[in-house]
Amino acid sequence: MAVSGFSAIADHASSSNQILWLFSVFGGIIMCIVAYELTGIISPLVFKGFHKLENTQKFEWKNRGISTFHAIFIAIASYYFLMVSNLFDEHMQGQHDLIINRSSASSNTILAMSFGYFLSDLAMIIWVYPALGGPEYVLHHGLSMISIMQSLICGQAQFYNFIVLFSEITTPFVNLRWYLDVAEKKNSTLYLFNGIAVFVGWLVARVILFIFFFYHMFTHLDQVNEVYWTIFYSLLTVPPVLATMNLFWFWKIARGLIKTLINFTRHSHKS
Repeated sequence: MAVSGFSAIADHASSSNQILWLFSVFGGIIMCIVAYELTGIISPLVFKGFHKLENTQKFEWKNRGISTFHAIFIAIASYYFLMVSNLFDEHMQGQHDLIINRSSASSNTILAMSFGYFLSDLAMIIWVYPALGGPEYVLHHGLSMISIMQSLICGQAQFYNFIVLFSEITTPFVNLRWYLDVAEKKNSTLYLFNGIAVFVGWLVARVILFIFFFYHMFTHLDQVNEVYWTIFYSLLTVPPVLATMNLFWFWKIARGLIKTLINFTRHSHKS
């Protein structure tokens, strides 16, 4: 590996970048607080039974409002950097770095804000553990934070981070499923269509996209070998763990969709 020691960190972690990261992480935390409070204000207007929920359900309801907002925010940003911006365009002339080494002030800002979200959500998960999720959620958030932090400090592998972060696009549909379940709408057409959306979205964003992720890494091993050693080993370990978790959850989603289809069919016949 060409990059060793602290050269990558020294080149990228300037004082101005450090200030940018800190403000962006703080901005991500503020974003979570605002989303949490707004969810608490808007939800009673949309769902009249909100005030009748238990305190733990209200807390999770508003927490899912945070993750929904972050998912939409980071999916749009990731799509922009991956598909619209020329930051990671291999065919773009004039780019002075390999894709693996490319970053910008805007990409650093978005990643740091996402770090602020994962930090905030992890704190909430630990605070009421295991009400918001078990060890798999702690592992997921911990791995995400490690990957983002390393990518920020060294300015490397941001391309791969944005691929993984784009997979958060499935989160709003997963959260809607929970909302409909709590609102006792499991037999509704919306619940069925949302279940299909979760299945298709998960297949595309968390299974097929990860296959592309590993294919791109394999075909760009010469570039992967250029990164700082901690990032190199993270690329070899973190994505496979996340991919395994995604496959496990996909299996559960598929089972849930089959169950939903059966229940919907039975309910339709009774009607």
